[in-house]
Order: sequence, then C-alpha cells, then structure tokens
Amino acid sequence: MSCCAKTSPIFHSQATTDLMNGSGPHETPTVTNFGGQSCGRDTMETPDRASSQNPSSPSLPASVARLWRPAAQRNVRNQWSKLASCRQQWANSSSSGRSHATSLVNAYLSRMYMPSMELGVLSDMPNIRTKACAKLFKQQELYRGQLLLSYKDMVAIVTHMMNSSRSMRSYVKSTSSSPLIQFSSDSEDHNDDGDGGGIPVYTFWSILKFEQLAEELVGMFVSELILKRLLVLNLSGISCEGSEVDELNWSNELYPGEFDDLRICNLYSNHDCQPVIPRLMQGKSDISALKSKSQQNRENLEVCLATWLTEVNIDALRADEIMATVGEEMHVSLS
Repeated sequence: MSCCAKTSPIFHSQATTDLMNGSGPHETPTVTNFGGQSCGRDTMETPDRASSQNPSSPSLPASVARLWRPAAQRNVRNQWSKLASCRQQWANSSSSGRSHATSLVNAYLSRMYMPSMELGVLSDMPNIRTKACAKLFKQQELYRGQLLLSYKDMVAIVTHMMNSSRSMRSYVKSTSSSPLIQFSSDSEDHNDDGDGGGIPVYTFWSILKFEQLAEELVGMFVSELILKRLLVLNLSGISCEGSEVDELNWSNELYPGEFDDLRICNLYSNHDCQPVIPRLMQGKSDISALKSKSQQNRENLEVCLATWLTEVNIDALRADEIMATVGEEMHVSLS
C-alpha cells in the first residue's frame, strides 16, 4: 500500500477560477507578424477581389501564369494542410504537457506535506516518511523530464508552422536542360516574387493574403510557446531541490539546441543573448527575476497549471475562422 495514496490532486483555487473565467491574469495579445509589424486580430477581414492583389509585383507572361497557378495551388494547399495538422499536434502535445505538469506538482506537494501527513497504521513502519519522500522525488524527476519533452515537441511544431507560413510562394525554376517550365519554393531570380504577379491563386486571394492569414494564425502559437517556456521554467525548478542544478535562469537552454529552434520562431534575441520575454512579463518584471524556484506555494502552482490549460494567447474561435475561410477559398476542408 503506497503511503501517498491519500494525497489528492490539487484543487482549483479562487485565483484559478478567476483565470478560467477570464477575470484573472489574462492577456489579449496583439499579433506581431514576422516582419516585425503589429497587427491586431480584428484587422484581418475577408478581402474582396481588389484588396487581395499585390500591384507592386511584376506580371508574369500569360503562358507562364497559366502554368504557375496550378503549381501555386498545390503548394498553398499543401502548406495549409501542414498548418492544420500542426494545430492538432499542438493540442496533443499541450494536453500531454499539462498532464505531466499536474503529476509533477502533485508529487511535489505530496513530498512537501509528507512530514505532517497522517499515515495511520503505516506510521509504525521504519523510515516510512523518508522512503516515501525519496520515491516522490524520483517521480518528480521523471515527470520533469516528460514535461520538457512535451515542451520540446511544441517548439518543433511551431518551427514547422513557421516554415510552412514562409513557404507559400512558388518561384519559376531556371532549367537549361529541359524546355518545360518548373517551379520551386526557393527563389533563383531576384525579379521573381513568387506570387505570380499578384494574380489570384484560386478565386479571389493572392499569395499575399494567404501569407497574412498564416502569419496571424502562427503568431498566436508563437506567443503561446514563449509563455509555455516560462511555465516550464517555473515548474521545472520545484524538482531541482537537492540535485546538482539548483536553479534555472531564463537565459539557460532547457534542452540542447533550444535556442537554435527559438531563432527560427523569432523568439530569441541576439542582442540580449537570451529568449525574448513573454508579453505577460514585459514592463512588469526585471529579467533577473525570471528564474526557477525550488520552493513554491500551492496557489502559484495552481495558477501555472490553469494558465497552461487556458492558452491565453490562442484565440480558438479566430483560428477556426481562419481555417474555415481559407478552406472555403481553396474549396477544401482543413478541419
């Protein structure tokens, strides 16, 4: 019989309830596109035919344009299918991450309350509390490793989303050995913008419009990813007590190669030599305060778990709207 069987999972405090109801520390982020410009979620409206054109792009010869459209349609459809798949993968990884985080917190709280826990007949067993604490500490290390793996998976997912959002264009491929016109995702001609001269890809939208919607969608997950990193940093610290690593700082890599991945997502500052700060923390905290702590109270841990679950940066309704609107334009289902 396990001595920690009586320990119940943590409950939602009032702070957690407020957060889940939207009255807690909820932020309504402004989506930042990959060019560094800020664009609110409500600025993206369904365009008409004229607004989807890019008049600055050089026009393609009619014969090339006729071949470009089918190639562009295939590429755009593939990239948006990848984005839809990544959304589902994110949901799975985020759910797994929260499960590991909850198990980590419960093991930590059980170990913290072990000295004062009523064990009944088990209290007569020699060194029962010491053995139980040692077992719970091993469980913490296990759940901590699983939490980091879930975070690593989410970083990889957002990296794939970024790559897809940047691969919407189809460029004319230079081939001297074949008379056939081919297209590539890599530009070989500075005069080729890869957007077919701004002509509609399917019905109304040019490549530019597909890119704008992709930026808005991916921007939600980019913002949420860096907040997830803050939560992972906070939760990982509670299992470091008594281990060789006593403290994790914001400037530390959470896994080998993390910073290279974050650079792809525009989440690493080369100027500061560390990941960018979540908007939730900007202007409210000194960077030196962003570090893990081995001792945390129950309420703070509950807020961390609730924040993970809520995903304050991802507007699910808007994301669904984007996918439905894009699917309607392409005459496919992206759900």
